[in-house]
Amino acid sequence: MRVLFLNGPNLNLLGSREIEIYGKESLQEIAEWLDKQIEYNTKTTWFQSNHEGDLIDQIQASEGLYDGIVLNAGALTHYSYSVRDAIKSVSTPTIEVHLSDIYSREGFRKKSVLKDVCLSQISGLGKEGYLKALKELANYI
Repeated sequence: MRVLFLNGPNLNLLGSREIEIYGKESLQEIAEWLDKQIEYNTKTTWFQSNHEGDLIDQIQASEGLYDGIVLNAGALTHYSYSVRDAIKSVSTPTIEVHLSDIYSREGFRKKSVLKDVCLSQISGLGKEGYLKALKELANYI
């Protein structure tokens, strides 16, 4: 199984940004931790960008390259209809992930425009959410 872990704006600052919400680990440390948890034949690719178009390009290019996408779109979750349309335009199954519980935070964070075009949404499990998403993709595929 080939899985793209796609991470959006400001996730490059994990480990130093609002650690009381997002934790002390960097995205690289989370990726390394996850790779150690994998018990089945899985190849992971991690990509992070602060630019919406770069994420859309990755989603559009996923067809045939990846069996699934784990997407943490960050704040784009709440308003990016372009990312939503990209997910909807490909057959690559996508799971939406958030480190924090978006439903217990500010009002604007409670809405996801991506949720309805993803297989599922995982919110509030920290780095464990990435692992749960990987397992859900494995079961789906």
